[in-house]
Amino acid sequence: MSKKRVVTGREKPHLASMSTNPILDGTVETLTWRKMGRAIRFLSEHYQDQPDLEEAASVAGLSPYHFQRLFTRHVGVSPKAFVSYLTLNHAKTELQHGASVLDAALDAGLSGPSRLHDLCLKVEAMTPGDYAKGGDGLLIEYGFHDCPFGVTLIMATDKGVCGMAFGDEGEEDEMLDDMKSRWPRARYREAVARTAPLVRQIFALDPKENDEIKLHLLGTPWQIKVWQALMEIPSGSVTTYRTIAAKVCTPKASRAVGAAVGRNPISLLIPCHRVLGTSGALHGYHWGLPRKRAMLALEAARHSESPKTSAIA
Repeated sequence: MSKKRVVTGREKPHLASMSTNPILDGTVETLTWRKMGRAIRFLSEHYQDQPDLEEAASVAGLSPYHFQRLFTRHVGVSPKAFVSYLTLNHAKTELQHGASVLDAALDAGLSGPSRLHDLCLKVEAMTPGDYAKGGDGLLIEYGFHDCPFGVTLIMATDKGVCGMAFGDEGEEDEMLDDMKSRWPRARYREAVARTAPLVRQIFALDPKENDEIKLHLLGTPWQIKVWQALMEIPSGSVTTYRTIAAKVCTPKASRAVGAAVGRNPISLLIPCHRVLGTSGALHGYHWGLPRKRAMLALEAARHSESPKTSAIA
């Protein structure tokens, strides 16, 4: 019989209160995602303490047995596999191959369809003239939903998804204000019925559910060029700001690339989380470094056939 490691001298994690926001419905699926999101956030913030299975299950409000099963079923990897990659040691090794991977992707052309797992993304960019209008004349529909990385805000025009943000329970107003500030003249309408199928499509583990998703890029020509390069970074891989800069312009443009990456409005689908410092270090992420770490760890775990060992079962 395997033994679970017992940790002493540390308080049990505090379980945050459930959100009462009416836009987050109370279905079993939603509540499960909320529990998994809490656990992922906890593990990403406390991975250096090597939390055990009981602690992670406590955060999710589940028994260790049920937590293990639900996490694996909904997240696509076991808690053990996920935690083993949170150190991001794999990223430094991956960076040795990142340039060649990106070279091949960019050589195929930035105008073609991009893929995230088995998700096909079709891109349409706003014209510079329309962007200069600050979204004037655009109707942007939005909805909040639970996901593995907390609460996600999905925004879409009639041409496709234009925004994807992340936060924690209770931060919905701040998330919406943040995204609205990018297109101050647009009209906004809550439309959860429209965004719910998009969320299911984005986070589905079954490739059969992952049909084409249209993206509507609202940015400057330079920003869009950088964002298109980001979409060529394969899931499970990472690269650097300098490498992106060298491919879209010149290595000396790393700062300009960093600024464009920081203004990415469609997080995850445009995978700015896959860009690291030259040393493999995490740099700023608009929705929080623990969330960036979790995204990278989850992608690496899903793409590995033999994850490293970890203290969690």
